[in-house]
Amino acid sequence: MPAALAILIGAQLLGEIARRLLHLPLPGPVIGMFLLAVVLVTCAGRWVAPRAGEAAPLTRVANALVTNMGLLFVPAGVGIIAEAGVLKQDWLPIVTALLVSTLLGLAVTGLVMHHLSRLGERQQREAVEERRP
Repeated sequence: MPAALAILIGAQLLGEIARRLLHLPLPGPVIGMFLLAVVLVTCAGRWVAPRAGEAAPLTRVANALVTNMGLLFVPAGVGIIAEAGVLKQDWLPIVTALLVSTLLGLAVTGLVMHHLSRLGERQQREAVEERRP
């Protein structure tokens, strides 16, 4: 479990290093999460695949983090309270940005899901047609 936690923190560190070196407009942890996802999909299946009788290391760490996720939001809540003056002053642009980004996120997620569902159905249809004599 410590090795899996080190992998998660290392991915975050690599993302932060990449952000600073390449001057990317994304947060380092987001870049690190993307890098970790690429590694897991390509070559590190044993870190997430279940072993006989026990959960994989990254699965155990992920479950522990999700279980305690409420604690991870404490710094964000403190930041919101600390910046209450900014929120009072600029509430309209902040609320507008939140609403627009939420609606755009929902729309993009819906479109991607729609297209992926159609692609999956098409691939299933083609697979069934190939099996027919």
